[in-house]
Amino acid sequence: MTTQIELIRRQVAELHQELVRYGLVVWTAGNVSARVPGEDLLVIKPSGVSYEELTPENMILCDLDGTVVEGEHSPSSDTAAHAYVYRHRPDVGGVVHTHSTYASAWAARGEAVPCVLTAMADEFGAEIPVGPFALIGDDSIGRGIVETLDGHRSPAVLMKSHGVFTIGKDAKAAVKAAVMCEDVARTVHISRQLGDPLPIAQADIDRLNYRYQNVYGQQPAAK
Repeated sequence: MTTQIELIRRQVAELHQELVRYGLVVWTAGNVSARVPGEDLLVIKPSGVSYEELTPENMILCDLDGTVVEGEHSPSSDTAAHAYVYRHRPDVGGVVHTHSTYASAWAARGEAVPCVLTAMADEFGAEIPVGPFALIGDDSIGRGIVETLDGHRSPAVLMKSHGVFTIGKDAKAAVKAAVMCEDVARTVHISRQLGDPLPIAQADIDRLNYRYQNVYGQQPAAK
């Protein structure tokens, strides 16, 4: 298991740099976590440590109650939220949180991003919904994430007056969802400056989402 944890530590440290690369975070805000496959454990960034200083060695190993198992620093202040998601969504292998500008602007309005782009239909299969306002410090944010995304296709939720949380089968998928969330939030915002965005028929959203999730990309070779 030690080798597996070392791999997850490295992946999580590297994925934090993707948040910087895509301009989704400033200073020390934001975080990526990953479930350790087959174990009731997660890896998450330390609290208040700059992105330039993040290494595999200073990633924090916690159990699914958010208690530190291994690490010299305090874990992210959002650890309780991440842990709650993992406890209640066994299908989730990665969680990401950002305060990316355009998506957080929608969150500040308490407004969902409507599904008016084929790229949104592909990745999210629906609007990007708004979750309830919740304070940091306990699992209230995690409860809001799980309740809002229950039965929803979107891997992203805009927590009201806060920012973006995304989930995925692994941490890389959750980071991708965070990148795409900011991209479409920006485009739809710009579109609204020009007029009302045109809706996409639900049947077309369904077809686009199915194709992207099941057909798009390289498929395994037939045996």
